Amino acid sequence: VQLQASGGGLVQPGGSLTLSCAASGRTVSNFVMGWFRQAPGKEREFVAAINWSGGRTTYARSVAGRFTISRDNANNMVTLQMNRVKPEDTAVYYCAAVISRGDPTSDERYYDSWGRGTLVTVSS
Repeated sequence: VQLQASGGGLVQPGGSLTLSCAASGRTVSNFVMGWFRQAPGKEREFVAAINWSGGRTTYARSVAGRFTISRDNANNMVTLQMNRVKPEDTAVYYCAAVISRGDPTSDERYYDSWGRGTLVTVSS
């Protein structure tokens, strides 16, 4: 499966931004989908993940309560709604996928498909 993240850009602290991940090549309705990010000079870290049906989600502590992951299997798309963003949310955001009907996971080793990232910059 091929993944393409989009929606990044410049946003002010406290603002909102929506990232999208479009999948192609096959349906992702049986995939766990995740978002990860990598800030300058730092290692890639987990942000959020969602199970195949959308009924289970998991979030990093740093974004819980501010970000929401959702999916639209009919359109082969996953979305990350980012609210009340902070400067420390600045990073390149990547979507990832793995075929599984299990629970969503924060372990990046679990994912075998990755898209190119989209840059999010939080600054005034």
